Amino acid sequence: MYSAYFSLRENPFNLTPDPRYFFLSPHHQEALNHLLYGIHGKKGFILITGNVGTGKTTLCRSFLANLDQKVATALVFNSFLSEMELLETIVQEFGLSLTDSERSRKRYIDVLNEFLLDNFSKGKNAVLLIDEGQNLSRGVLEQIRVLSNLETEREKLLQIVLIGQSELQGIMAMPSLRQLNERITVRYHLPSLDRTDVNSYINHRLSVAGNNGSIRFTPYAYRLIYHYSEGIPRRINAICDRCLLVAYTKDTFIIDRKTVKYAMKDLKVNYLIPKKRFFKFLD
Repeated sequence: MYSAYFSLRENPFNLTPDPRYFFLSPHHQEALNHLLYGIHGKKGFILITGNVGTGKTTLCRSFLANLDQKVATALVFNSFLSEMELLETIVQEFGLSLTDSERSRKRYIDVLNEFLLDNFSKGKNAVLLIDEGQNLSRGVLEQIRVLSNLETEREKLLQIVLIGQSELQGIMAMPSLRQLNERITVRYHLPSLDRTDVNSYINHRLSVAGNNGSIRFTPYAYRLIYHYSEGIPRRINAICDRCLLVAYTKDTFIIDRKTVKYAMKDLKVNYLIPKKRFFKFLD
């Protein structure tokens, strides 16, 4: 609605995980370094966790989009799968096919292993990325452990990246999943953005969308957005999107503290400033 008014090519604060808008904060850079180390070092199993809305999916999709042709990739974004459905999805994602009569757990794993061995013989790597891992059943997690056994005498044939919300750490620590947990060699927990990063994040998204500098957030607006959002990118997007809509209706290009407060009232969500930080905010 407001894009034309602000001379933007598109809405800069959509909630979809668009790699074009990926903001490389110091924390996201560290997470990316862990992914690169795990994949190129063929460490076998990588765990990336973080709170809701911290940018885990965008991070990993941006990472996959920039891998070269020497890395075959499979992305599983539906975590509500049975063991057989997981295997079927992985095989399809790697571009493999089976006839109806061949569809058994053993046959899926055999076909996958044949593909990975051929891929390895050509000097290539293979990555399986599974999103929303906190929703996986115990049976599916056990199936993933079995897949991590696909290897040569020297290195892993399949690099598995498991992404999930913070509670996934507790799930993996359960005694019943000890064998799987011990196979994880690379771990990283993605925190929220700090106040400086929030300013840069907002400006980055505006720039990608085509802002020529006409849209301006005041220092107090930045600070209020940080405190309401607690540095969580998804919340920042929701707040800033509504701020631009409010500014559009008021025929202004300046986002100030009043605009942010009006936007928060309009959103009707419970993004409250924590008391321990409220008085510091007023300084």
